[in-house]
Amino acid sequence: MPDTGRLNGIIRAWEAGKPAYTCFAKLDKLSAQELSDAPYDGVVFEMEHNPYDVGALGDSLQYMLSRQAIAESASVAPAVTPLARIPSNGIEMNQSQAKQVLDRGVYGVITPHVWTVEQAYNAVASCRYAKPKGAALYEPKGVRGDGPAAAARYWGLSQADYYARADVWPLAPHGEILCGLMIESPEAIQNLDDMLANVPGIGFCLIGEGDLSQALGYPRQYDHPEVIDATRRIAETCHKHKVVVGNPHTSAKNIERLVEEGYRFLMSAPTRSYGVVGQGRELAGY
Repeated sequence: MPDTGRLNGIIRAWEAGKPAYTCFAKLDKLSAQELSDAPYDGVVFEMEHNPYDVGALGDSLQYMLSRQAIAESASVAPAVTPLARIPSNGIEMNQSQAKQVLDRGVYGVITPHVWTVEQAYNAVASCRYAKPKGAALYEPKGVRGDGPAAAARYWGLSQADYYARADVWPLAPHGEILCGLMIESPEAIQNLDDMLANVPGIGFCLIGEGDLSQALGYPRQYDHPEVIDATRRIAETCHKHKVVVGNPHTSAKNIERLVEEGYRFLMSAPTRSYGVVGQGRELAGY
């Protein structure tokens, strides 16, 4: 296998002892192109609340590639690592959507509303190829269908080398794929300790504050004591099992607290500068 270094920039940040900074993005070429030069470690293409369109995802991934950045870094990977959040909730036990986005070339899949050990196992298994029974790292038993051509090409690897690296981290230390679980309900919090204790291969847990606050009866009241307590319990359980925990609403107001509390997957809203137009509107009192 050629020594191409760590391809997944999010994992690279964690292995260096640093938090990873990411954001959500829509499936469009302009956003992908702009984000390819942004100071993020990763970007999550949002397909849960936006249309699920794997063709558009493939186009967006291509626009994230920068020949100049690849040449300068001597890496075949895009500078900003693309992940995808799929539409299917954990309870749907879907496997096809993870397969589809991985086959386009993303480096990770985020599954919403994962509540149980069974659902967590399915999410991880959906990101893994099958292995012979008794092979090392056999569980969770992989169910991802075999169609690696497009993903291997996007990663800049032969199919054989792609197979060797297309496994879930940290279960496979050499793996480049992240399986992320959205923890966003009281049921998920109740079962999280069992999920993390019994399902290897979970790369990180992302707190879904919006849905969690809805389920607690305080929609988007992120500063409500019950919402804060629920997020604290999630973070503490993740820390107990040494699983990365993330927050999707990182801002200037809370980033210091989140870093101090050990959050290592920090999502902020991407900002765009409109230069003189924005300055002019401010001066004019808009």
